Amino acid sequence: MQSHTIKTWAWVHKWSSLVCTVFMLLLCLTGLPLIFHHEIGHLLGTEVEAPEMPAGTPHASLDQVLDVARAQYPERIVQFVSKSDETDDIWYVTMTPTPANTDDFRTVVVDARTAELLPLQPRFDEGFMWIMFKLHVDLFAGLPGKLFLGFMGLLLLVAIVSGVVLYAPFMRKLDFGTVRRERTARVKWLDLHNLLGIVTLVWLFVVGATGMINTWTDLVIKYWQHDQLSSVLAPYQGQPTLAQAQRAPLQQSLDAAMQQVPGSKLSFIAFPGTSYSSPHHNTVFLRGDEPLTSKLLHPVLVDAKTSAVTAAPAIPWYLTALLVSQPLHFGDYGGRAMQIIWALLDIASIFVLGTGLYLWLKKGRTAARPQELHGDAKTIAREATP
Repeated sequence: MQSHTIKTWAWVHKWSSLVCTVFMLLLCLTGLPLIFHHEIGHLLGTEVEAPEMPAGTPHASLDQVLDVARAQYPERIVQFVSKSDETDDIWYVTMTPTPANTDDFRTVVVDARTAELLPLQPRFDEGFMWIMFKLHVDLFAGLPGKLFLGFMGLLLLVAIVSGVVLYAPFMRKLDFGTVRRERTARVKWLDLHNLLGIVTLVWLFVVGATGMINTWTDLVIKYWQHDQLSSVLAPYQGQPTLAQAQRAPLQQSLDAAMQQVPGSKLSFIAFPGTSYSSPHHNTVFLRGDEPLTSKLLHPVLVDAKTSAVTAAPAIPWYLTALLVSQPLHFGDYGGRAMQIIWALLDIASIFVLGTGLYLWLKKGRTAARPQELHGDAKTIAREATP
């Protein structure tokens, strides 16, 4: 590889890394507790559990559950109802002032068998894990924050690719894994940075790419609604959001959707007028019960007035890519072993990012000794040039 080519790649690697490093450090630090959010929830006493009851205890009507939730916050409306991946015995009812997207929400947790409030009613919009989540997802800035972090993710991918390009000429005179302990502290840290960087390369690339894709979720959902649902919803165009008094019992909508896709499980229901539905439909999102199909959602649009199924469109490839990318990013599909592996790789990435920042800061102080700086583009070019 020619010297000027190496210098160009070194410039790309330097500035793509520098711009995104602080934000990637933030994402790695906040992502670490999120890997164990269930375990931390149990430790903090915020993880809801249903009381023991005999197996096969029948469930109450979903409309009874909603009545209980509405009694807690009569000034709010229901946006979503959902069940967790772990049990069918608990309903989570999300309530907001209006159908619009907002961080001002309350979640009411109801026993699905008795339609009674569970003793523990945790707040999901406050506390340590909420702060970690918001910093990790959108920096408390909503969609602009998500898109900004997505751009930082793109720069991370550029830094990884340029780092791989530079790795071969950099290591031309060194064995793999060499750490030159006899050299200066900066050279030693540079060797460790390169070694752990190349070890965590694939994981960091996958997590960075899937994280970037996840920042596009809101835009992808909007495009899907425009691309796939416009023709389906044309008969309802111009109609206002269906009033609560005009809606049929929600249990009927749920039953109709479950009959449309036999063998599926409920993920959540989006109410009329919310971002995941139309002004006239309850959109029931179903999922499979296999490791892969449990991550793929199947939407069923049910007329909220008549409880008739309007459409059950197959999700397009770009939504499938989005849904599949989420477990790859969070590492929550392989049990405890996968969580530990994800955490170790996350810690290694924190080290790589931290040493990269340290090397850049240290470089200015040691610029008078270029013979030590094997990470410098000029030195790399000299070593790599035949």
